[in-house]
Amino acid sequence: MTSWIEFAQQAPEFAEFGKARFQSGVAYLGTLRADGGPRVHPVTPIIGEQLFLFMEPTSPKRKDLERDPRYTLHCAVEDSSGGAGEFYVRGRATLTDNPLIRKQAIQASSYVPQDRYILFMFTIEFAFMNRYVEGNPNSQRWQSSK
Repeated sequence: MTSWIEFAQQAPEFAEFGKARFQSGVAYLGTLRADGGPRVHPVTPIIGEQLFLFMEPTSPKRKDLERDPRYTLHCAVEDSSGGAGEFYVRGRATLTDNPLIRKQAIQASSYVPQDRYILFMFTIEFAFMNRYVEGNPNSQRWQSSK
C-alpha cells in the first residue's frame, strides 16, 4: 500500500497534478454501501504525507469504509469540456486515532477540523489523470507496485 508521499516520489507528475485538482474544490469520495451499491460523498481532501479526510463520526462514509475500506476519490471537474482536467485515485482507507497523525492532518488542512471529527488515511493503489491538450484528452494511468 502506498502513502501519498510514496506516490509523489514514484509518480511526481501525477501527484502534483492530483494535488492541484483536489485543492481546486470539492472532490467526490466513492464508497460501497452495505448492500454492495455505490455511494458518492462530497469531501475536502487533505494532502500531506498521507491523503486524509476528516468527517463526522456518524457519517455514512465511516460505516462504508469500516465495513469495506476500498474507495475511489475523484476531483471536481470545472465544466462539461473537462476544464483543467480530471484526476482520481483508488486504494484503501484506514481509520486512525493516532494523535501524531491527526496533528499532521490538521497542519496540512486548509480548514480547522472540529475536535469531534474522525480521521481516515487513504493509500494510493491506482491513479488516473486526464489533461486536455488543444481540446483532446491525454489520459495516463499509474499503478502501485506494492
